[in-house]
Amino acid sequence: MDFSSKLLENAVYEMSQLPGIGKRTALRLVLHLLRQPKTQTDHLVTALGTLRNEIKFCKKCHSISDKDICDICSNLNRYQDIICVVEDIRDVMAIESTGQYRGVYHVLGGKISPLDGIGPQDLNISSLIEKAKSEPVKELIFALSATMEGDTTNFYMYKQIEGVDVKTSTIARGISVNDELEYADEVTLGRSIVNRIPFENALKNG
Repeated sequence: MDFSSKLLENAVYEMSQLPGIGKRTALRLVLHLLRQPKTQTDHLVTALGTLRNEIKFCKKCHSISDKDICDICSNLNRYQDIICVVEDIRDVMAIESTGQYRGVYHVLGGKISPLDGIGPQDLNISSLIEKAKSEPVKELIFALSATMEGDTTNFYMYKQIEGVDVKTSTIARGISVNDELEYADEVTLGRSIVNRIPFENALKNG
């Protein structure tokens, strides 16, 4: 792709580094921004800069937050002893949109994937295990996607808390195998949370 401007080329290159954005799409986006009032681009740059510099991760659940403790963890109307374990903030948003869950969350920050060089030590698993052992946790709901990596991560966490007096469950498989939670419709996802099953049953059926 030939560019008439080095500035344009650099902007397209940086935009194309975003997931799912190829160079042609990046070029369309950059040209769109050039056609907009300068103030609009300035607002975008400011928003991204502020996000990068001021965003926090909740000290309790590791979700993205504006504060040290996120609104969900600090909400006294939520069941603090029921923890839904998810991969990232997108899954929190997907489950919250169903209106069917009133517990809190624990965001792992990914899934165990040896092929990608991601092990348990690279995720927020140790803090979850410590929480299950030292706090009055009644139930852990494993709500990772139904993939090999998700199942591996679920099993690893399950083995780490064997012997701990805490119930473990997993979302019902209304979510298709290999599907990510963020793409599930709200009704299906809501039912899969409400109709969750003991994790031991999932092992027997696996």
